[in-house]
Amino acid sequence: MGFNGKSGKHIVRFSEDSFGMDVADTSITPASEFVWQTVDNELMTLKRELIQLLLDQNINDRLAVTEPLLAYMRRRDLPEIQAQRVRQ
Repeated sequence: MGFNGKSGKHIVRFSEDSFGMDVADTSITPASEFVWQTVDNELMTLKRELIQLLLDQNINDRLAVTEPLLAYMRRRDLPEIQAQRVRQ
């Protein structure tokens, strides 16, 4: 994932030159990390709004988005998933 300053949108990168010169290398974050938001040093939340940014780009198959994650996105009646990060 990277933020395209020209369009003002996050975009997904699939090759070395997909972003071109519009996205700084320092703004690129792996998609698996992009969807998790830090609450504190150990607690993370799986953010539906960030997952939706990926889904809106119709790239489910390229990111291997499977049914469990799609079910999570449909279940707005449940709170977002939180997980504790453990560093070993």
